[in-house]
Amino acid sequence: MRLFFAWRVSAIAEGISYLLLLFLAMPLKYLYGMPEAVRLVGSLHGGLFVVFIVLLAVVYIKGTMTLRQCVVAFIASVLPFGAFVFDHYIKQRVSARAEA
Repeated sequence: MRLFFAWRVSAIAEGISYLLLLFLAMPLKYLYGMPEAVRLVGSLHGGLFVVFIVLLAVVYIKGTMTLRQCVVAFIASVLPFGAFVFDHYIKQRVSARAEA
């Protein structure tokens, strides 16, 4: 379960970085001419996304999540706020499966 928790933390961190990129760094670049904001936040987001994908693969290999859940997690990760909605869903599913 520690691995699943680490994956969830990475998903939330990646989701936050995505929102910062979309709603803070991009406006700073295009409205105020500050391309450094996108370079910095984009690099952070890219690194967090790689960690998220690697942990997602490990969680699937360990059998914590199904292939379908992993595909939905990936799709949710590219939608604004998708990581947070999916986190709520998967937390309930996996904890219910662990209790059974």
